[in-house]
Amino acid sequence: MKQCMDAENLHRRLKKIIGQVQAIDRMVDEDVPCEDILSQINAAKSALHKSGQVILEGHIRHCVLDGIEHGDVNKTIDNFTKAVERFANIT
Repeated sequence: MKQCMDAENLHRRLKKIIGQVQAIDRMVDEDVPCEDILSQINAAKSALHKSGQVILEGHIRHCVLDGIEHGDVNKTIDNFTKAVERFANIT
């Protein structure tokens, strides 16, 4: 599946998210105000969501396009629908 996504971009995003989560963990130990911690959690959540968008876009541009052009269109649509449902369930 690496061919269907911008792995370098995704790795960069994930490293940033890891740093954000580690910072949140430190904030808990440092007795930072709850609203500040919640803001950082929201930022990490948004960054994860954007990473999912990057993966979904790559899936559309590579897997879906290839499946429509060279494969079983109905299976491709079913797989795409599953991918969108999984992404939509990320909250």
